[in-house]
Amino acid sequence: MNTILPLSKYSRLLRRHILKPHRRLCTESNPQPLTPLQDDERKIDQAVQILLETPHPEWSSSQPLQSLLFSSPPLPPCFILKITRGLPSYCRALNFFEHLRQNSASPDTQFLSHSFQALLEQAGRGPDAASRLPELYRASKEWEVPLTVDAAALLIRYFGRLEMVDNSILVFDELDPSLKNTHVRSVLIDSLLRDGRVDLALNVLDEMLQPLSEVPPNDITGDIVFYALTKAGRKGRSLSDEELVQLVLQFGKHSVFPKTKWLTRLISSLCRRGQIFQAWDFMHELLRLGAPLESFHFNLLLSGLGRQGDLKRMNAVLAEMKEYGIQPNAFTLGILINQLCKLRRVDDAMEVFNKTVEAKQSDGVSIEVDIVIMNTLIDGLCKVGRQEEGLHLMERKKSSKGIVPDTVTYNCLINGFCKVGEIERGIELFERMKEEGVSPNVITVNILIDGMCRHGRTDSALEFFRDMQGKGVKGNSVTYTALVTAFSKAHNFGKVVDLFDEMVRSGCSADPTVYCSLISGFCRAGRMDDAGKVYSNLKAAGFHPDIGCYNALISGFCKMRKIDKANEIIKEMEEAGVKPNIVTFNTVIACLSEAGNFTLAHRVMKQMKKEGLTPKATTFGALIHGYCLNGKLDKARKLFDDMSTSAKILPSTATYNILIESLCKVNDVQAALSLMDDMKAKGVKPNTTTYNAMFKGLKENNLSDDAVLLVDGMIDSGCRPDNQTMEILTGWLSAGGSEKLRSFVQGNKVSSLTA
Repeated sequence: MNTILPLSKYSRLLRRHILKPHRRLCTESNPQPLTPLQDDERKIDQAVQILLETPHPEWSSSQPLQSLLFSSPPLPPCFILKITRGLPSYCRALNFFEHLRQNSASPDTQFLSHSFQALLEQAGRGPDAASRLPELYRASKEWEVPLTVDAAALLIRYFGRLEMVDNSILVFDELDPSLKNTHVRSVLIDSLLRDGRVDLALNVLDEMLQPLSEVPPNDITGDIVFYALTKAGRKGRSLSDEELVQLVLQFGKHSVFPKTKWLTRLISSLCRRGQIFQAWDFMHELLRLGAPLESFHFNLLLSGLGRQGDLKRMNAVLAEMKEYGIQPNAFTLGILINQLCKLRRVDDAMEVFNKTVEAKQSDGVSIEVDIVIMNTLIDGLCKVGRQEEGLHLMERKKSSKGIVPDTVTYNCLINGFCKVGEIERGIELFERMKEEGVSPNVITVNILIDGMCRHGRTDSALEFFRDMQGKGVKGNSVTYTALVTAFSKAHNFGKVVDLFDEMVRSGCSADPTVYCSLISGFCRAGRMDDAGKVYSNLKAAGFHPDIGCYNALISGFCKMRKIDKANEIIKEMEEAGVKPNIVTFNTVIACLSEAGNFTLAHRVMKQMKKEGLTPKATTFGALIHGYCLNGKLDKARKLFDDMSTSAKILPSTATYNILIESLCKVNDVQAALSLMDDMKAKGVKPNTTTYNAMFKGLKENNLSDDAVLLVDGMIDSGCRPDNQTMEILTGWLSAGGSEKLRSFVQGNKVSSLTA
């Protein structure tokens, strides 16, 4: 029921909303007039205040409100938008919109469109948005209130967020073409991508990406598209890197480029998958389009080329960087130097280092060397046996550039000296780094322990480890693996078991390498029961044996003539999906051949070929050795001939030695000498074992003249005699022998030889 305000109340409202803003509570004699902007804000505030304080049924009779809303000239549409937006609830906003629609005499529908836009904002934020928005959209068509561009975008966005994407598509399809601008299309694309409708979104985008498009994409479009398409775990199909590349280039034709992180991710993905040339072509196109590429984009390309060892193209990339005015940084230099060092082109790396770092370039740009670059160079020098130069480089840079060596620097140098057996130099550097306040880490300790173990100083390695433990440095699985492997090779299994138990007690998780090292050691020592226990523990720990572990067990059981056990391991290996390799087949063939089961040995060899593995010299050698052991020398010689002619495989020194030794044992020394001539003619070098077999055969037949010729050949080839050589020849001399043999023996004292 409508009521008429009493005159007194009307007067109070009039004074409050019309006169109040002009009152000044200040002491200024002549207050400054309101600016146009302030006046606009005042009118909006007045209208909102009246709407809030006047009951809805009385709005039509409120003269102040009517004067504000329907004055001449009429309020701009943006005023109506702000007034509607200023109302505190959807219901108030809807009442206000109805009031405008019923009371406005103006044919200008923009007046209502902006109020409707604010009404949509109110509805979209409320809890009943899913029901209110479709109702409002239907009502707008009934009332013939056209949507503004922003209202259309709002509807599409709200429907998308409410997972009512079909409604978003409907709104877009029914829009006047003039409203389908870049902003509206971008909002629709965003909704489609969020809902996983990738192909539909790309269809909308395709029209925007056309060369002469009237609605080209902008940076916001690009952000929406590339964020959605590169986001992990999003809905919809994934685009391939190739599709993303084409999309980026299409955007680039409109001078829109992805943000750095997305562009970096794409180039990195191409390089990581080995598509270096595609990455290079892509970057060329981006440069042509004016993309803001930076040095780290080129560094990604350089890293990819480095992994492929393509130094020529790496230099081409560096030249292009200079051409486009993109300055390389320390990381760029590090990539190039690292690759040169990996290719063992350390002199080239040093030249690049000196030219780029130490000398000012013609354009005045230089790159300051850092510890990473210096360490890369030192590591490269050490890996090619030039550790002295690496040490000199460290000292030179320390004094001239003030670069303080770190743990990595010393680790590289210590490793370099240990690799060539200069353990004492490594220990000296270890002591020096501690004196200079550089803390060694477990890697430092492992390098020294590994070096000692590799050069037969296993006890020293363990003593050093105990000393470091006393100083608080704990070992890791690498430490224990080195020690376990070394003591296994020395057949000191008491220490092996103690070290393994200590590793477990210390909380250091045993990895498969330790288990396999133990298994291999026990197998070599013929302790198959112990090997079997460790094998069971390995599986119980949740590890899967590798092919090396299986081969060690198969070899161990074969040597013990436990063929059934070896077959069990082979079956387990196949069930685990581990394919036998050439070592597996050679081991089985050798075992069967030694046992005289040549039928089965040849069958295994055929199976090996079916598996796509080509027999090697060691494969034929295993069969030849078996024939020789079983007195089938004719078959051994025939297989040896077939190996060279039919199989086109050059026999190894070991294969020649097997046959030569067998021929000498049956006193066919001339055939053995002929074989030795054959191996020399084919470029296969005889070794000490070859000569020892021949000396033994010649001694049995007292062919001293031939022995003298062999001595001359041994001296000419630089092949050193060993204790067995001296034993054979010394025994021969006691029974006579020639003066030249006596002279040879006297010139090579047994005490001076390596046992």
